[in-house]
Amino acid sequence: MLRPGGGLGSPADRASSLYRPVALAIALTEAVTARQVSAVVTEELLPAFGGRQLAIYMLDERHLYLAWETGFPTGFLDRFDGVSLHERLPGVETLTSGRPLFFESMEHLAAAYPGIPLDAEVGARAFLPLIASGRPVGSCILGFDQRRGFSPEERTVLTALAGLIAQALERARRYDSEAALARGLQAALLPHRLPVRKEVATVGRYLPGSDGMEVGGDWYDVIETAGGRLALVIGDVQGHGVAAAATMGQLRSAVRAFALSGNAPDEVVRGTNQLLIDLDPGQFASCCYVLLDPGSGRALAARAGHPQPLLRRADGRAEVLDLAGGVVLGIDPGARYPVTELALAPGEVLALYTDGLVEKRGADIDDGVEQLRAALAAARPSPLTETADRLVAEAARTPDRPDDIALLLASRTAGPAA
Repeated sequence: MLRPGGGLGSPADRASSLYRPVALAIALTEAVTARQVSAVVTEELLPAFGGRQLAIYMLDERHLYLAWETGFPTGFLDRFDGVSLHERLPGVETLTSGRPLFFESMEHLAAAYPGIPLDAEVGARAFLPLIASGRPVGSCILGFDQRRGFSPEERTVLTALAGLIAQALERARRYDSEAALARGLQAALLPHRLPVRKEVATVGRYLPGSDGMEVGGDWYDVIETAGGRLALVIGDVQGHGVAAAATMGQLRSAVRAFALSGNAPDEVVRGTNQLLIDLDPGQFASCCYVLLDPGSGRALAARAGHPQPLLRRADGRAEVLDLAGGVVLGIDPGARYPVTELALAPGEVLALYTDGLVEKRGADIDDGVEQLRAALAAARPSPLTETADRLVAEAARTPDRPDDIALLLASRTAGPAA
C-alpha cells in the first residue's frame, strides 16, 4: 500500500494543511491575470505537496484549452489542447463530473484510461475540477515524479484549493475581458496621426502598463487651432481599466472642443476641470496644455498637477522647466491655472510626459525625472522618432511596470517635419 505523500497525521502536518489554503488564498488575491494565477499555483501549491508538473486548462465553448504548463516534456500536452468535453480523458471527466481524480501510479492511470498517452512511466497524478460558484472554469493537473498515495486529508485540501484557484481564474477571465475592452477603447481614442507642419515636428508614444490591467487613462494630442497655432496636450486620468479610458476620452474631447473654440490655455484647462467635476466619475486627472506659435516659437502653457515638461536646447543641454500650475482636474471648481510664457527655438525639443515614464517602484520620482532629463540630453535631436523611441525604451523593457505611459515631443525645425 502506498503511503500518502508527506502525511497529515501529526499536529505540525495538520497546521501545515491549514496554512496551505490560507497562504494560497492570500497570494491569489493579488493575482489579476490568468498567467499570474497560474504562477501563484506553481510557486505555492506544487512545493507544498511535492509536485513537479502542473497544467491548467480553461474551458471555452465546451472545449478545454491549455493555459499554463510547467514540468511536462516539451510538446506533450499539445495533443490535449482544445479537447472536447465529449472526450474520455481524466482532465475532461474531472470537470464534467465535478469530482477530483487521484491516481497513485501511472499504472493506475493507464488502467483507468486504456491507450491514454503518458509522459512518464513512474509517477502519480491528480486531476482537479476548477469550478467557481457552480460554474465550470477548467481543470488542473498535478504531477508527481514518484508513486504516492493521497490521504483523505490531502484530497480534501487539494479539492478546496482547486475551488480557490477556480475563483481566481474566473476573476482573471473577467479582468482580461475588461482589459481587452479598455485596450480597444484606448486605441480608438488616441490620435492615429498627428498634424504635419513644416515648421514643427511632433511625435507621440503610448505604452500600456506591463502589470495588472495595463491600460490606463494617459493620453496625448496635437490640435491645430485658430491662427495656425498648435495645442500640445498631455494628460493622465487616475486609475486603470475601462472607466479610466472612458474618462480620458471625455477629457480629450473636451480639451479639443475648448481649444478649437479659440480659448486661452488657462480657459481650456479651467473648462476641462469644470467638466470633470460635473461628470463626477469619482476620478481626477492631471494635464499640461501648451499653445505654440510655430512661426515665432512663442508658447503659452497651463498646467494642472502634471509633471513639469523638459526642454532640450539646441546645444544639447536639457532642463526641467518650471511652469506655474494649479491643482489636478476634478477637485476644486474654483481652481485657477496660471499661464507661463516660454519660447521654443529652432532645434529645441519640448518633452511632455506622464508620470509612468519617471515613476519606478522603490525609487524617488525626482530621480526618475533626472534620468529622463539625462536621456533627453544624450539623445540626438533628430529624427524626433528616434528620440521618442530612446526615451521609452527602458520602460518598454520593464516587466512589472504598473502604470501606462504617454510621451509627446515637439521640435521646431528649419525644414520639413521629421
